[in-house]
Amino acid sequence: MARNAPGYLFLLPWFIGFFGLTLGPAIVSLYLSFTNYNLLEAPDFVGIANYVRIATDDEKFMSSMRVTLFYVLCSVPLKLTFALMVALLLNRGLRGLPVYRAIFYLPSLLGSSVAIAVLWRQLFDGDGVVNVLLWNLFGIEGPSWISNPDYSLYTLVVLAIWQFGSPMIIFLAGLRQIPVDMYEAASLDGASKVRMFFKITLPLLTPVIFFNGVVQTIDAFKAFTPAYVISSGTGGPIDSTLFYTLYLYQEAFGYFRMGYAAALAWILVIIIALFTAFSFLSSRYWVHYDD
Repeated sequence: MARNAPGYLFLLPWFIGFFGLTLGPAIVSLYLSFTNYNLLEAPDFVGIANYVRIATDDEKFMSSMRVTLFYVLCSVPLKLTFALMVALLLNRGLRGLPVYRAIFYLPSLLGSSVAIAVLWRQLFDGDGVVNVLLWNLFGIEGPSWISNPDYSLYTLVVLAIWQFGSPMIIFLAGLRQIPVDMYEAASLDGASKVRMFFKITLPLLTPVIFFNGVVQTIDAFKAFTPAYVISSGTGGPIDSTLFYTLYLYQEAFGYFRMGYAAALAWILVIIIALFTAFSFLSSRYWVHYDD
């Protein structure tokens, strides 16, 4: 202990943050999920009543879950595909590669900010830039994208795809690790570029695809700011942008049903945990490592 004391001393700020700001509040929220709590009165223990209500008598829970699942299933594959395409282009040895990487990575830093969400709202408004370009270039009168329930969610999907910089950087690092001599040997055997992509690049890139897929899916489940700003916190129109996290926020800070919101939060934790477990279990069948 005397020899390890300096190490524990340097770890002390992390221990304080973990137990005081992460583990402690998580345990408290788990307890609150079994209570009726409104921030003003003492929690009233109600057992599993919150979870029973979620499962049997909450239409908005199902609505928000459908919206969130649609968002996850659309945005994550499209974002990863676009990120991989850009990484393949950058891997061709372009001049000024660090500049391109910085430019393409920038949306990942800004995309979750309130300012970008406000800008996105202005772009896709009824008289926004998108409709102005459609009219001037093609003579098409576009709808009010964010006010139409048929299109509003797709604007958030496009915003998510635009934030492709983070997985793109990771894809580019993975592409740099693939031995060049494998492509040279395949080329001598007469393999086309397409065949080399599917037989060499993709199999050797599966660990990176797996990592990006898990991380981006978890982030998609937790998406909140764009839906909150674009819908003004309502999840409208007609709950078309009511993300699960936005519904959780409404229950907690709109109606002060903190116990119910805690139960919703723990269900989200379980959903993400199940997805992560399924991803790791299935990875043995399609993720290829050196061994």
